[in-house]
Amino acid sequence: MAKQPTGKPGEWFWCLKHRKVEEGPECPARNRLGPYETAEAASHALERVASRNDEWDTDPRWQ
Repeated sequence: MAKQPTGKPGEWFWCLKHRKVEEGPECPARNRLGPYETAEAASHALERVASRNDEWDTDPRWQ
């Protein structure tokens, strides 16, 4: 039996599989980034990931 996606209406996610914003539990958690408060925020999820990765890559505590 497949696991049911978790989340609730009003929570927004970026789906890595479908490469789109989704509301609530449409896809499994392993395929999503979020939750975000708005669809707009979810639409920028990959930009946020890239920004955080850059920050962590240049953090002197990790070098």
